[in-house]
Amino acid sequence: MNLLEGIVRPIIGPVVERLANLIPDPQARAKAKEEMERELLRAWAAANAAQTEINRTEAAHKSLFVAGWRPAIGWVCAAGIAYAFIVQPLTNWVLLLTYGPEAVQLPSLETGPIFGLATSMLGLAGLRSWEKSRGVAREQ
Repeated sequence: MNLLEGIVRPIIGPVVERLANLIPDPQARAKAKEEMERELLRAWAAANAAQTEINRTEAAHKSLFVAGWRPAIGWVCAAGIAYAFIVQPLTNWVLLLTYGPEAVQLPSLETGPIFGLATSMLGLAGLRSWEKSRGVAREQ
């Protein structure tokens, strides 16, 4: 089982199973189930290939508003994480040392959404690297 099947099969498996159970003949049911799974995986792969082509076209675009939205999200995540873990704590520490306990402190930043977005972005890139390291990735 390849990586795509490992991700997709748990999602589509119950649907295929329910549809296949409508066929009374066990041999025809098994054949139909296998055919449905193959066709759904083929459709999933085609949709992913189409999205990859869209991403490639967007990245090559000359306009910053088309090609730059993904890097912009990455930079916003990096800036938010840098603020939350470097700028805000160090500045508050300096303010506390300089002005004492009555010093105004910088506000903290809610990092949950930033980490969700950053790990999603990095997770997808990490998955691709994992595929390449295992020789699973196909060159097209």
